[in-house]
Amino acid sequence: MSLQTSLLKLAYIPLNEIRRPIPPVLDHDKINLMVSTLNGVPTASATCEVGDIVAGELPPIDVFKVREHGKNYYFAFGGCHRFQAYERLGPESLVKCRILPATRDSLKVYLGGSVDAMFELS
Repeated sequence: MSLQTSLLKLAYIPLNEIRRPIPPVLDHDKINLMVSTLNGVPTASATCEVGDIVAGELPPIDVFKVREHGKNYYFAFGGCHRFQAYERLGPESLVKCRILPATRDSLKVYLGGSVDAMFELS
């Protein structure tokens, strides 16, 4: 966590409400370790000691929130392995997120002109 993101609001958002427009490249062993942590059985990995893990919890995922026409739209571009761990628990899983306010125009930095199609899916 950085100084810039430490002040951002944390929220739990249903997995099925978060759009992930960029396909992930995954390490399935890493996902399995995260699932065991979410299930309350923390397991050390190459990047994390057991003492640093809070059972049943993963670090928050940075999620962009765009509010348009009275509706919230959530977009994530990172946290691929954490998303897959939540997905294995089920589509109704609540994902711990750090909310970054955004606009449709700011998302164009990541998605170009295809961002408009992401809002039409609603």
